[in-house]
Amino acid sequence: MDKINVLLAEDETALAHIVRESLEERDFKVILCADGEQAFQQYLKHKPDILALDVMMPKCDGFEVAKRVREMDVTTPIIFLTARSQPKDVVAGFEIGANDYLKKPFSVEELIVRIKVLLSSNRLLSDHSNKGKIVNETFHIGNLVFNGVKNSIQHGANSWTITSRESEILKLLCQYQQQVLPRDMLLRKIWGDNTFFNARSLDVFITKLRNHLKPDPNVQIINIRSIGYKLVW
Repeated sequence: MDKINVLLAEDETALAHIVRESLEERDFKVILCADGEQAFQQYLKHKPDILALDVMMPKCDGFEVAKRVREMDVTTPIIFLTARSQPKDVVAGFEIGANDYLKKPFSVEELIVRIKVLLSSNRLLSDHSNKGKIVNETFHIGNLVFNGVKNSIQHGANSWTITSRESEILKLLCQYQQQVLPRDMLLRKIWGDNTFFNARSLDVFITKLRNHLKPDPNVQIINIRSIGYKLVW
């Protein structure tokens, strides 16, 4: 199997080298860039499998690099690495075309998991012992654990049950957590069509789910205007 080619753009030298070395130890190929302009030029030269971009960089910030990439490439996954975690910053990143948003400080293990998810065919980590099928429908959402079979959410020692319809919607959001889930797709998968009535029902269920997820304030269901929803934490 070919190595995964990661373009890593990070201007904090110490962090950049730690992440690069950790990725290379795990058999990734890493193109390291110290600023946004270099990152874009290296993208054009190497066409990597995935881009991990710091937002605040000299010459050209990560948002601008992503914009320029998206003008010619809408498929290569982009992850933003940043300490800017306000909802408006997260929304701005996804509207530009990011697939994921990783808050600093982060572990290299978490970065690797997100890279593998984004590059998997179904945006899920596969269970190789079961030929890639999802076997338990258990999702870790920040500090919450969602069980899609039992229709339950657990936070620490506390757990509560959600409705079957809420569970169906949350499963889709979890399965598409590394990308925006189009509103029309969600409506058609859950209700079978996208009528006005069903759209209003969806708004109600999204509000209910946001309340269920409140125990972890970092977990959010973001509404990407005119497009769909994004589950982030």
